[in-house]
Amino acid sequence: MKRIFPLLCALLLLTACGPALPPEDSGRLQIVAAVFPAYDFARSAAGELADVTLLLPPGAESHSYEPTPADILRVQRCDLFIYLGGESDAWVDTILSAIQPQGEVLRMIDCVDLLEEETVEGMQGGHDHEEDHDHLGEVIGMDEHIWTSPRNAAAVTRTIGERLAALDPAHAGDYAAGAESYALELEALDWEFAAFFDHLPDRTIVFGDRFPLLYFAEAYDLDYYAAFPGCGAQTEPSAATVAFLTEKVREEQLPAVWYIEFSNHLVADSIAEAAGVETAQFHTCHNVSRADLEAGATYLSLMRANLETLRAYM
Repeated sequence: MKRIFPLLCALLLLTACGPALPPEDSGRLQIVAAVFPAYDFARSAAGELADVTLLLPPGAESHSYEPTPADILRVQRCDLFIYLGGESDAWVDTILSAIQPQGEVLRMIDCVDLLEEETVEGMQGGHDHEEDHDHLGEVIGMDEHIWTSPRNAAAVTRTIGERLAALDPAHAGDYAAGAESYALELEALDWEFAAFFDHLPDRTIVFGDRFPLLYFAEAYDLDYYAAFPGCGAQTEPSAATVAFLTEKVREEQLPAVWYIEFSNHLVADSIAEAAGVETAQFHTCHNVSRADLEAGATYLSLMRANLETLRAYM
C-alpha cells in the first residue's frame, strides 16, 4: 500500500495539469498490453482497427518495473488491458488496486492450461546448494511464461480476437480473421520447431541463466538444466551450481551454453569457458529492445531467429 498513495497523488496532479496524458480517443478501440507478447498478439488480431500501446518500455526488466502515473491512466481509460498475471508483472497489481479500469481486463495465464515450475537438478534455489538434492521436483509455483510455446501463443491470440469482437461487434469478422491468420502462422512455427527437434537424438540444453522456457521445453520434450528458475531473483550462482552445469555440458558434449535476452550472460560465459564451448542467446520474447521494436520485430520473427540459432548449435 505504501506505493499506491504517492501514485494516486501523482495521478491527481497529472489529471489536473494535463501533460503526459494518453491521447484522446481516436474512435478506434484502445488496447494496452503490459508485455511484448500481449502487444504483438493484440496488434496482429486488431490490425488497423485499434490503437495498441505497449506499457513496459523497450529494454525494461518486467520483474522490477514500477508503473508511472501515465501508465495508470492508460490502464484506467483503455477498452482492453492485457497482462500476464504472474510474478514477473506483479507491478500490475499496484495499478489494478489503485484504480477501477473502465474497460475489460484479460490475463494471459487464463487462456491456457498452466504448468508447475519445479526445481530441477543443479538449479540454484532459495536454499543452501548442499541441500538442493532434497528439493528436486519441489514445486515453486505455477509457471507464467506461457507464450514461449507457439501453440499457447496461438491460443492467446485467438482469445484476444474473441474479446475484441465482443467489444466491437461491427468489426467482429475482421478481428476473428486477423487473430486466426496470426494463430495459423504460430501453429506453422510450432510445426517447424517440432520437425526440427524430431530429428535430434539428444534434446538436452543447458542455460547459464534463468529458465523461463518450461512451456517451450514441454512442447518439444527437451531435457533442460539451468542456473535459476524462470522468475528467480538470484544473479550469483554457487560454485556447486556452476560446476554441475559445466560438467553437464561436458558429459552431454553440448556445443553451447544458452542465455536469455538482456542478460549480462556472465554465468553462461563462465560455464562455456570452463567447458570449452560457445554461448548462444535464446530470445524469450518477454520484452524487446527499442531498436528491435522500431525495426518491426514480432514474436514470429524472434522465434524464427531462435530456430535458426538452435539449428546452428544443436
